[in-house]
Amino acid sequence: QVQLVESGGGLVQAGGSLRLSCAASARGFSSYAMGWFRQAPGKEREFVAAISWNTYYADSVKGRFTVSRDNAKNTVYLQMNSLKPEDTAVYYCATRSGTRFYNTAPHTADFSFWGQGTQVTVSS
Repeated sequence: QVQLVESGGGLVQAGGSLRLSCAASARGFSSYAMGWFRQAPGKEREFVAAISWNTYYADSVKGRFTVSRDNAKNTVYLQMNSLKPEDTAVYYCATRSGTRFYNTAPHTADFSFWGQGTQVTVSS
């Protein structure tokens, strides 16, 4: 069982930045693929970014968001710049054992463990 705890969400004006963090309890964290998803009210949970052998982004955030990890701290980050009101959502961290090379967006079913989510609200 892997526990994930997200932090760093909040309220920000359009054009601003936030950095989300996700701390994982997994042993051998470096061998886990990590993903970020988000879910806006009334919408399905959607892929945002993933990191394993490579990084992969949804088209909607490419060039604005950056995913990174610090394996010594068992933590993955999502740096979000140039935020837009449509980025407003609950952001979830997810993980699965084993490394992956991403050339397409993963689905929610590809990940085994999820955090509780952190709210990001972007005002116009």
